Amino acid sequence: MNAKDLSLRLQKAAEYVPQGARLADIGSDHAYLPVALMLQNKISYGIAGEVVIGPYKSAQKQVAKNGLENKIDVRLADGLEAVELADEISAITICGMGGVLIRDILQRGKEKNRLSGKERLILQPNVGERQLRQWLFVENYTIVAEAIIAENNKIYELIVAEKALTTPEYSAKELFFGPQLMQEKNPIFIEKWQHKLAKSERILASLHQSDQDVAEKIEAVTEEIAWIKEVLADAGK
Repeated sequence: MNAKDLSLRLQKAAEYVPQGARLADIGSDHAYLPVALMLQNKISYGIAGEVVIGPYKSAQKQVAKNGLENKIDVRLADGLEAVELADEISAITICGMGGVLIRDILQRGKEKNRLSGKERLILQPNVGERQLRQWLFVENYTIVAEAIIAENNKIYELIVAEKALTTPEYSAKELFFGPQLMQEKNPIFIEKWQHKLAKSERILASLHQSDQDVAEKIEAVTEEIAWIKEVLADAGK
């Protein structure tokens, strides 16, 4: 097994794992990512964390099949409870979950002293990117890289963050779109936000039909629509 056997989104996450890292892959499923990276000699140690018994057993089998039991620990635990500070983890990958769930995993990890603050966070939310970026900003992380890819008719964003002595002051718009993604504006980014614009306009139309007090919601959606139109207009220049 190697990185080419990984899904496109996991291949992209693998690119941001530093050479020689001690990696914790949370929600590891079949442990595909740490196994592929270990076989490439890209990581020096791995933890595959799973909270569900089925995927946990699948991860154990994958690690054993590749003869990596002495290099990758498969742990049955909830989120970052799979990690101890003594593990000296230098990179954490959390892929294939909602951004709010990833945020909550990180928050609980922080509260339970599972994060040293020295780790590179490599996060691949399926939705809820804004809420995840907001947490990173509040917790003084710098977004050092971002990527956006399309796979199987779905669009995925990748957020790579590290703690730094000084943190950039991200605007609300940058947290919404991604500070680096909105600068790059690649075709997948444009496609995502064209779809989002159409959806937001439908939501706004239905809100105007509502007999509930939705003034705040209308204001928020109207602002988002204006932002999207502005970014798409800049991309077209």
